[in-house]
Amino acid sequence: MNRMHATRVHPYFIDRFNIQNTLAMHLLNDIFGTGKELTTLQMCSRGIIVFIVSWLLIRLSGRRSFGLGTPLDNIIVILLGTLLGRAVVGASPFIPIIAVSTLIVLLHRLAAMLMVRSEKFARLFEGRKIVLFQSGRFQKENMDKGLVCKEDVMQGVRKSALTNDLNDIDKVYMERNGEISPIKKQKD
Repeated sequence: MNRMHATRVHPYFIDRFNIQNTLAMHLLNDIFGTGKELTTLQMCSRGIIVFIVSWLLIRLSGRRSFGLGTPLDNIIVILLGTLLGRAVVGASPFIPIIAVSTLIVLLHRLAAMLMVRSEKFARLFEGRKIVLFQSGRFQKENMDKGLVCKEDVMQGVRKSALTNDLNDIDKVYMERNGEISPIKKQKD
């Protein structure tokens, strides 16, 4: 009959493991600190780790998060900056902050993937472009929706179309990311 035998570990090895584990924990505490009472060196050590984690999170999130500047993209920038700053200064536990930051990046990536695949989902998260100027007239109702005035529209026209003359402009849109985009008239 086969019987399973319990393997006994010699107390010497258990003590040695505990000592090594304790030494490693003390070393980590000396380097990174715990709580809010951190030395300059400990905050710098945390800063290095947060920099590396931030870089990895940016790579995971994709270029979109830090390139387009849509409301959803701005949310991730603000949240990550706030959370990771707390990790550096010891205001919150380090590992949970990294875990929450990773979760936020993954949620952002999921939302971005859904927006690419579904126009309805994109409209829900980012809205639609708004016509601000069309057929030689400002669209007052749309301007009110976009919370812009004529000078805001003109600033966008000057900046993008390099003109101050609305006779050269066919339409002006407020894009989903809030930028103002003029479309020049076609020259015959």
